[in-house]
Amino acid sequence: MTRVSTHPPGPPGPAGSDTLPFTAPDLAVGNGPVEWVMSRVIRKLAWSRLSDPTVALTLSGAGLLLGMIVGATAPNAETIPLRLPLSHLLPALGHSETNVVIASILLYTGNILACLGLAGMLWAHSQGWRPNPKHLLWASAAIIAVMVSLTPVGSSDTASYAAYGRIAALGGNPYTTGPLAFLGPHSSYTQAVGTLWKTQPSVYGPFATVIQSFAASIGGPNVSVTVWALMILNGAVFIGVGFLLLKTSDDPVRATLFWTANPVLIQQLVSGGHLDTLVAAAAICAIQVARRVSGMWGDVVIGVVIGLACGIKINAVLIALGLAWPLLRRHEWMRTTRIALVALATVALQYWPYGLVALRPIFGGLKLATLPSPWRVLELIGAGLGGPGAEHTVATVMGYLWPAAMIIVAWFVYQRISSDQPGEVVAPFALTYAWILVAPWVFAWYTGIAWVALTQVPRNRMTRWLTLVTVFLALCHSSGGQATPGIR
Repeated sequence: MTRVSTHPPGPPGPAGSDTLPFTAPDLAVGNGPVEWVMSRVIRKLAWSRLSDPTVALTLSGAGLLLGMIVGATAPNAETIPLRLPLSHLLPALGHSETNVVIASILLYTGNILACLGLAGMLWAHSQGWRPNPKHLLWASAAIIAVMVSLTPVGSSDTASYAAYGRIAALGGNPYTTGPLAFLGPHSSYTQAVGTLWKTQPSVYGPFATVIQSFAASIGGPNVSVTVWALMILNGAVFIGVGFLLLKTSDDPVRATLFWTANPVLIQQLVSGGHLDTLVAAAAICAIQVARRVSGMWGDVVIGVVIGLACGIKINAVLIALGLAWPLLRRHEWMRTTRIALVALATVALQYWPYGLVALRPIFGGLKLATLPSPWRVLELIGAGLGGPGAEHTVATVMGYLWPAAMIIVAWFVYQRISSDQPGEVVAPFALTYAWILVAPWVFAWYTGIAWVALTQVPRNRMTRWLTLVTVFLALCHSSGGQATPGIR
């Protein structure tokens, strides 16, 4: 592969005023002070050695390797307290003060190197580097094949998935009871769950429960096998999305760099084993069908896929709203109605065995806030000024205000992207990106749904910010289930 030293021409206007993910030196910059500073910093970096493909790939690999070392030395402060097959190759770091610092430094350094590697690859691409996307797909598949056999890193969510699956597999209702109450304090499943979530009923949808129960039926009483099954499924879906993007994207190289070869995303979605990978998979399937298939059956497929996605995590409704927006603007009332009815019917069928009680934990979670969200700052101020009652009032008001703020931010994001781009990709990205910025409860792995939508959006200014926000959230919230400042 050779590197061309000239920039490919970009389209005029806002869509061509930025590149992937940062402004190329010869393109126009924004007028705002933050945009001005960012663009000038990027002018220096974009032509540094960082944009050399070899350097960028090396940094990406080093970042992923550091994260994998953390998983291979489990249990430690950044992993859940169990070991998957390849985690037995190295001795456990444990939880001594020194080893806590070592694990954190390894993971945080890995996240930063992954960010630099991603930026370098995308700058190199903007300067003419055209890697073979199939080679990138195979390389990522090899890395992921190893990663899924290492203990999940940066979150205890996979342990919660396993526990809810175990509850469902034993005939319990994970929406009315938590791991501690149903499985007992001595269960290996309960012991693997993060401290804050042992009493929490499931906040995931019924389709997620089916997946979790399937994994638990494989693992039985062995929580490590259940988590391993979940990790393998998650890694397979991630690569499957990469293959879909390779075959259906207008620019397969760009889409592959944004998803399959994205070290930041691999670290968050695959190494962490998060269900957000499955939500992103459903999102891109719905987007691609909406762009390429018309007629009644196309609408049915879109509705079913969206309904299943909402049956995993409720934030998938943002994709539904994003796809509905361009349809409504074109006055395609019948299509919108068909998709909505099919999606609602799919969701209703999933919740039917559990009833409305299954929605209670989900809607309760919508009022939670965590730092660095400014909403959490408001909660803390309310508690300080008026006690717990005031904090509850602030949380209630927040539950009404942040969705409105999300719509406003999404509108501005939508306007910053060229109007000649297909609304079926721009609107879902704008909504999911705004949700990450505005929602009171958000983590780095939540950005997967915005990243997968971004693979289909042509050049735009938002990419740099999505990259930085993802890494910033990863640095703010990364643990193996220990209490994190700002989380209750």
